[in-house]
Amino acid sequence: MLTRAIAPTAVAAVLALALSGCGNSSASDSGQSGDGTYTGTVSIAHSSWLGFAPLDLAVKKGFFEKHGAKVKIEDIESKSDSKSALAAGRIQGIATSLDTVVLSSAAGIDSQVVLALDTSDGGDGLIAKKDIKSFKDLKGKSIALDTTGGASFFWFNYVAQKEGMSMKDFNVQSMSSGDAGSAFVAGKVDAAMTWQPWLDKAASTSFGKVLLSSSDYKGVIVDALCLDTKFVHKYPKTVQAIVDGWDDSLKYMKSNPDDAYTILNKVLGSDDVNATKKEYQTEIQLWDKAANKKYFGQDGKGDAYKIANYAAQLWVDTKMADTKADVSKILNPQFVQG
Repeated sequence: MLTRAIAPTAVAAVLALALSGCGNSSASDSGQSGDGTYTGTVSIAHSSWLGFAPLDLAVKKGFFEKHGAKVKIEDIESKSDSKSALAAGRIQGIATSLDTVVLSSAAGIDSQVVLALDTSDGGDGLIAKKDIKSFKDLKGKSIALDTTGGASFFWFNYVAQKEGMSMKDFNVQSMSSGDAGSAFVAGKVDAAMTWQPWLDKAASTSFGKVLLSSSDYKGVIVDALCLDTKFVHKYPKTVQAIVDGWDDSLKYMKSNPDDAYTILNKVLGSDDVNATKKEYQTEIQLWDKAANKKYFGQDGKGDAYKIANYAAQLWVDTKMADTKADVSKILNPQFVQG
């Protein structure tokens, strides 16, 4: 399964880029129409992840253009590179995890989440030795975990807090989520925070199992579309067109699955359409506008705000951010309300 790129470690470097270029998009200025519509091409970056590919489908089927937005998708695997591009005004948006947007905001990158794209539904998990019966049994155990940020680190801390524990309770060995899964299967650690296909590989060993699945924590690991804040304010009609185009893309996946999954399969670089379709059905939930409306909730009380606020505090507590991000300025639910 194609995976999200991890969050960057060089927060200070990203902050410097943000302060020097964030919001100064010459491309955005040149596309101003005066009626809230951007006449240029909106560039959105994303890495190779299932939840982002419907954006490409929307471009290829003309769904964005149908609503009045010209959109170009840029494949940028590195989160630091995509953040730098957004800060410098070379792109207008990024598809990334919600916790990463919060971290970026704390570093000074001024963007807004206008749409939640997907939530992990079994694609991520905590694998452990069979004699470990619960999360609390991990105390003192060796755990492979990406501590540089990203979905795995965020989710592990979220669960630990719920269980009244902290990172000090574990013997953490920092490594990427893919390497974490490999280390567990090789018998080098007691547990690992990872994703597919390592969850299935762990379950197939004589000693391992999936202790926790993201399917039991829907709405915690969430991918979202964030756009430059100035762009959102200047071109609300174009932002709405992008959100509506995403909605059309999800509808097309249901009404014309053969064509949709053939396109998605090519976007993801897979050679097995059926495998790609299975991943969408078993590992993530894609969120349309109706699901977004529920997730954002009313008056800042939806789960999106709860998760974002938790992330904002976590990044400060773990010293990955010097200041706490203002969630009220990050989440913008107006475009999913209709």
